[in-house]
Amino acid sequence: MGDGRKSLGKAGEDLAECYLERQGYAIVERNYRCPLGEIDLVALSKRVVVFVEVKTRRVDTSGTPLESVNAAKQRRLKRVALHYLSKHHLHDRDVQFDVVGISLRSDPPAVRHVRHAFDFSEP
Repeated sequence: MGDGRKSLGKAGEDLAECYLERQGYAIVERNYRCPLGEIDLVALSKRVVVFVEVKTRRVDTSGTPLESVNAAKQRRLKRVALHYLSKHHLHDRDVQFDVVGISLRSDPPAVRHVRHAFDFSEP
C-alpha cells in the first residue's frame, strides 16, 4: 500500500476509533493481522465482540466507502474473525460485524456507521 493510502487509512481508523468510543465501544485491538488477512478494529460492546471494517474516501468516484465491502471482502473478514475468536478463546461470545465509512469530502469528515452490516450466516 502506498504511503498516501496508508496515511489515509490510518486517519480514517483514528476517526472511527474515536467515534466508536463515544458510542460506548471499547477498542481492544487495532489492525489485527493473521495469515488470513486483517481486520481494522476489534471492539467490545457489552459482551459482544465487534469486528469493524473502516473504509475512508477523499472522493466517491469509486463508490461510497460502504459499497467497497463486497461479498469477497466479507468472506475474508469472517475468516479472520474466526481466527481471532479461536486465538483468544472467545467462541462463547456473540459476534457482530460493523462497517464505518469515513468521507473526507467535508469538514468535519462525515462518519457513517452500519451496525450488523453482515453476519456469519450470510454467504
